[in-house]
This record gives sequence, structure tokens and C-alpha cells, in this order.
Amino acid sequence: MNPAPPAATAESPYAWVRLVVSLALMTLGGAGMYAVTVVLPRIQADFDVARGDASLPYTLTMVGFGLGGILMGRLSDRFGVMVPVLGGSVGLGLGFIAAGAAQSLWQFSLAQGLLIGLLGTSATFAPLVADTSRWFTRRRGIALAICMSGNYLAGAVWPPVIQHFIDHGGWRQAYTGIGVFCLLVMLPLALVLRRRPPAQPGPEPAATGGHHLATVHGERPLGLTPGTLQALLCVAGVSCCVAMSMPQVHIVAYCTDLGFGAARGAEMLSVMLGMGIASRLISGWISDHIGGLRTLLLGSVLQGVALLMFLPFDGLVPLYLISGLFGLFQGGIVPSYALIVREHFSPAQAGARVGTVLMATLFGMALGGWMSGAIFDLTGSYQAAFLNGIAFNLLNIGIVLFLLKRARGTGAGQARAGVVTA
Repeated sequence: MNPAPPAATAESPYAWVRLVVSLALMTLGGAGMYAVTVVLPRIQADFDVARGDASLPYTLTMVGFGLGGILMGRLSDRFGVMVPVLGGSVGLGLGFIAAGAAQSLWQFSLAQGLLIGLLGTSATFAPLVADTSRWFTRRRGIALAICMSGNYLAGAVWPPVIQHFIDHGGWRQAYTGIGVFCLLVMLPLALVLRRRPPAQPGPEPAATGGHHLATVHGERPLGLTPGTLQALLCVAGVSCCVAMSMPQVHIVAYCTDLGFGAARGAEMLSVMLGMGIASRLISGWISDHIGGLRTLLLGSVLQGVALLMFLPFDGLVPLYLISGLFGLFQGGIVPSYALIVREHFSPAQAGARVGTVLMATLFGMALGGWMSGAIFDLTGSYQAAFLNGIAFNLLNIGIVLFLLKRARGTGAGQARAGVVTA
């Protein structure tokens, strides 16, 4: 493909148009992640399985989502982001149609994991995040936050819409309709992304009053090998998202068990993810000032506080309030990982490295979604599942504190891991 024309530079008007399109595509692609949480009670009843078994399609979707992020990220690095997004749009649409026609749990799980997760939704997440990071420099944090808000905007919009069509036509008809809609809308939008990002000459040193810090980029980011830093970020991503998945995946089933009904649970999920949009935008602004690591620590601590609040309260009004707070507290966590990667690794590796770290967060969502269902089957309640999420959240906080200590030790604490100058 030809390089972008001179006008298509970082921070240009076209870059902002492209960001809006990426936001729309991520919102549409997010249907693959949230639809399965809404239909969880229907799947359990329709296929006559236990809660843990009914959670399996979500787990496979997230595993496919994570693995697909690496694949799609590499395709994006090589061919440009339009190629994986076009393929993902087809995979997502066909996946919903196939899942709606499934006659057994394994068929439904296969459609969710392979078509929707691996080949569909994954193309509208990591590749778009990495691509956005290459079109912005000074406002990269807020740009990434806006792009990744599509993931939560999907969570705010899709659950009540899907629940409405399930109530009036059944989950199979709802799935088929979503598949057709995605094919008709996403394919034309993908064509807007045909331009390649502007050339970037090399790693961008963090702003440190004019001094280049070799420890921020290059062979020893934060004084660690690139593989070690990436592994720590992956473990942190798994841990925080095991905690994050408990309310997000099981709030509909939790409300059903408490007698409030699936519709109330879908509304709580919508509130949770709607507040997550505000959280991501606020966190994006914060990260442009204090860096990715400190923003990640802030979000992780607040997420732990929100999880603790679920333990003593199970009334309808408190659950609405806590769901909103949970979304407000944790929405900036996942975008922080993308920013940390871009702060400490080469731009040429953006697609693959961002895809790998985001894969870990999705594995965390997959693991946490399954674990919470399995713990419920063992204990008969979600109290132990909330405690499990809190324990994983503490592990995440420990890793982030270690990385911040390394940042101070290498002198990078005054860079984007610490205080960033405008």
C-alpha cells in the first residue's frame, strides 16, 4: 500500500476522523464479547447445563479473542489495519449467525470461540488500539482512551438491546439479527482505514525536560529485558481481569439468582460499562499527565475497593450504585497497558506487543468468567467468587508497585512512568 499522504499526519484532522471510525468499529465488534453474558441464563436453561458449563462459551470467546489479538496484531503490522478488520467483520457476522443456529452447547461454544472470538471481535480490538497509538503523539493517552471506550460503549449499548430482542423474539433470532447487522455496517466502515499510519523514525523518548532516558526504551526497559517486562505485564493483565470479570460476566446471573430478574442485571451491566466510558476518558487524560504505570495502579486500587463493596450489599438499589462505581473505578485499567507498551517498546512492534498484553487481559477475563461460575457451582453463592477476584486484584497491585519501583531505580520515574510534562 502507498504511505499516507502528507496531510495524513499524526494529530491531523484525518487522524481524528479515523479515531471516530475505530471507536464505532470497536463498539460494533464488542457485541461478540457482551452478547454471550446476556444469554448465559438462556443458554443454561436451553441446553440444560450447570452454571460453570454455561460459562464455557464466554471463556472460549475470550480465549479466542486473546489469541486472535496476536494474530490480528501481526497482520496489522504487516498489511495495515484494514485487512484484519475486513476479515474480522466477516468472521463476526457469520459467527453470530452460526451461534444462533447451534443445536448443542459445543456447537454454540465453537461458534463463539472460533468465529466470534478468534476471527471476529479480536480484529476490532488490539489492531485498532495499536493503530490509534501510531496516529497520535502528544495526545496519545486520551486518543487510546477514546478508542478503547468502544469496548465499554458496546457494553453499555448491547446488553439492553440484546435483552429486548431476546424477550420479544428469543436469543436465536437476536443472534441472527446481530450477525446480519454487523456484516452490513462494519464492512463499509473498515474501508475508511485503508491509509497506513505516518512513518515513525524510532522509539519516542518520554518527556523528561529534554533528557533522553535510555532505560525507558531500547534493550533494557525499566532495567529489565523486553521479554521480562512483557511477561510481568501479561501476568498483571491476567490478574486484574480475573477480578474485573466477576461482576461483568455474572451480574445478570447474579441478579437472576437474587430474584431481581435478568432485565435488571442487563441494566446494571449497562450502567457499569456506561460509567466505564467516563472512566476511560478521565483515565486517558490522567495518563497523559502521570503515565501508564501510575494510572494502572490507581485503577487497580479503586477496582479492589469496588469489589469489596459487593460483599456486604445485595439489595437492588445498592447493586445499581456499586455497579456504577465499579465501572467508574476500573475503566481505565486496560488502556493503561497499551500506553505502557507504547512508552517502553518500539513503535514497529506495536501491533504484536499490544496484542500480546491485551491477550493476557482477555485470558484473565476468560479465566475469571469460568472460575466464578465454577466457584458458584461448588459453593452455591457468589461470595467466594468475589473474594477470589479480590485476591487476584492484590496480585496485580503488587506487580505494578514492583514496576514503579524499577522505574524510580532506573531514573524513568520522572518519565511517563511517573510525571510527564505536556
